[in-house]
Amino acid sequence: MFNKFRKLSQTQMIVLGYIFIILIGTLLLLLPVSTKEGMETGFVDTLFTATSATCVTGLVVTDTFQNWTLFGQIVILILIQTGGLGFMTVGVLFAIALRKKIGLKTRGVIQESVNTLQIGGIVKLVKRILKGTLFFEGVGAILLSIRFVQDYGLSRGIYFGIFHSISAFCNAGFDLFGIREAYSSLVTYRDDILVNVVIIFLIIVGGIGFLVWDDVVEHKFRFKEYKLHSKIVFMATAVLISVSSILFFIFEWNGTLAGLPVGEKIIASIFAAVTPRTAGFNTLDLASMQGPSKLLTMILMFIGGSPGSTAGGIKTTTIVVLFVALRSNIRKINSHDIFNRRLEDENIIKAMLVFCTNLFIAVTACLIIGAVQNADMLDVGLEVFSAIGTVGLSTGITRDLTTISKIIVIFLMYCGRVGSLSFALSFNTGKQVVQVKQVAEKIIVG
Repeated sequence: MFNKFRKLSQTQMIVLGYIFIILIGTLLLLLPVSTKEGMETGFVDTLFTATSATCVTGLVVTDTFQNWTLFGQIVILILIQTGGLGFMTVGVLFAIALRKKIGLKTRGVIQESVNTLQIGGIVKLVKRILKGTLFFEGVGAILLSIRFVQDYGLSRGIYFGIFHSISAFCNAGFDLFGIREAYSSLVTYRDDILVNVVIIFLIIVGGIGFLVWDDVVEHKFRFKEYKLHSKIVFMATAVLISVSSILFFIFEWNGTLAGLPVGEKIIASIFAAVTPRTAGFNTLDLASMQGPSKLLTMILMFIGGSPGSTAGGIKTTTIVVLFVALRSNIRKINSHDIFNRRLEDENIIKAMLVFCTNLFIAVTACLIIGAVQNADMLDVGLEVFSAIGTVGLSTGITRDLTTISKIIVIFLMYCGRVGSLSFALSFNTGKQVVQVKQVAEKIIVG
């Protein structure tokens, strides 16, 4: 048994590791001490919750505050933190604390888990990830507690500050505002500048990726000295947030933003642009949004955050690489250049694989859920892209899903966290196949 485990590839270890964490979380949430008196949560719903927390998604079939006890909420929070950092990162932190030696294979798995470019200095990077996480979550918890202590008292206010800071930084989208109204998320804080700014900041910082943090720590604010990866992440993040904010502002002017002061419309539009990548909080009612806004939300959820971060989606770098390749081919340029650097063909191929794999899985899931679920297809599409993008936004159909639909969404959330392509590659036996090239023949494309 042990020898078989040692023969697993890095991708297979990550894929199986997340399954193990999800199952442990499910068992803990099934304990009577996890559920409030008078509430019953079946196995599928519990598995759904554990998967959503571990995969930092935020889709829920029961309100987190109203259904789960303090013990259950803490289990969910631990799953969020473990899923956000990556279970291998958490494991290495324990190994470092116990002064255990980190082997080469473990370093390789960590490299695959956090999507860093090289294996050298991986333990140093993990330490930086821990310090950065504690710093940002700590500052976020303090600032949020300032507001929540006023609303819920000292102990509960501090607890709410910690919970929502971790949930925001890990791009999880779980909330405890069922204390006011079930499934209300941050709607009651739509006009609160402090809460909005802190949550937006935590989502962005958590979603840009650990490798980018490392670059910023090393080069400070000298943008020209950043790695190409970091430059692309910052550019894509800035463009997506700014353009999407303007579009939401326009689309929802007479919709969900109608009647609000201009300042409140602006902050709500920015929040609506940030949260689909991929946090899951909302200050506007998604079900009441205009059609173009829902479509834009789906696009943002599909793109998601950046590689090696707490966010999901196909990632910002993937979409940028595809646009660069498209531009080069339209202009008939052999080299795919950006920021005075050339992208390798391997990057183009992998971006195409990630894009097509995720889109194929999402469309297939839409068709299946649409066939078994009595719901509007746009709402189904939002649910599916929210799940595979590990976002957590929903028009409210999550709790009405059939058992088959829930299982499909569980699978989508899992694929979204480990990576759909990684999940597919985990079935690769690793055996060498003799490549025999057949006779080439041209076909008409397009």
